[in-house]
Amino acid sequence: MAAALIDPSRAPVAFGRRAVPQLFEELQQPEAERRLPALASLCDLMHDPERLYQTVNGGFLEQLRVLLRDEDPSVRAKTCELLHLLTAHSFGRLSLLASSLLPPLSELLDDPSSSCRRSVHRVLNRLARLPAGAEALLTLVPKLMLKLRQEDEEEEVQVLLLSTLCCCSRISALPALASDGVVLMGKKLSHCSLNIRREAAAAMMALSVPEDGKRRVCEEQVLPVLVGLLQDGDVELQANAAGVIMNTVIITTGKHQCLELNVIPVLLQLLSDGQEEEERRSGRKALVLYSLRALTAVAEAPEGRRLLLEQLPLLVRRSEAEEDRDIRRAAQTAVKVVTWTP
Repeated sequence: MAAALIDPSRAPVAFGRRAVPQLFEELQQPEAERRLPALASLCDLMHDPERLYQTVNGGFLEQLRVLLRDEDPSVRAKTCELLHLLTAHSFGRLSLLASSLLPPLSELLDDPSSSCRRSVHRVLNRLARLPAGAEALLTLVPKLMLKLRQEDEEEEVQVLLLSTLCCCSRISALPALASDGVVLMGKKLSHCSLNIRREAAAAMMALSVPEDGKRRVCEEQVLPVLVGLLQDGDVELQANAAGVIMNTVIITTGKHQCLELNVIPVLLQLLSDGQEEEERRSGRKALVLYSLRALTAVAEAPEGRRLLLEQLPLLVRRSEAEEDRDIRRAAQTAVKVVTWTP
């Protein structure tokens, strides 16, 4: 009866603190049929923070370097899964950043195994969410941009890739801009997947922070697509699109293009839609803020000021009756710019 309960895909686990060292001993065995069950059991143990700390503090992490280059694709994939579980905790992420595993891990971005590539992207994305991790991954951005050109990759991988690039570009947009980032992200803005469009717009917002990014957004005719996304049904996507417009209208070319695209009525409509029940309004805060700041920048152009003077009551209401302090201040700034006279 007991034999029927044994899982052949898992290696036997020793009791207590002996469990992790014993399984890492199994990983050094030459037979893949012994390494795979050991990795599976280790993955089970990594859900326990105490075992995770033991793995890192015991110096076992570096032993995974060899497994990342194992001939067996199943071993490589399971090792990446193990690292993904390790990075669920901030301690594991920091330890991985301090290790020598990033170079062999990044080599697996080109692995034939789709499950292996997926796990690598999951690990990199978790690392990128730390400022130190995003900075460490900046050297990988050119390679990640090349991966972005591959249209046949599954949706989850594309979303993770875009999210990682977004985090890295918030630290420095220069590597992605140097790799034709605006053009590549611009293509993803029209993707059929909402998740991909949303992440591409977030990454584009990071790329539009430096002046070169703003200029390229104008040159590559990205603004018409973004204005279209403002009318999408997803609030987060709308907010990301408004964020790119907010950044781009700082420069003169951005102002002129947005005026030609008649963006003012669209942004004003978003402000009107934002005056709804409290729960929905709280989820729209970023969208409303970005829209107000975009309108403020557009009002610096004479034509933009003229058009917004006709809609001044809406901005005044927002500047006086708005309960949210940040939105109220942004509306007050917009009113001051619109009503400014030389």
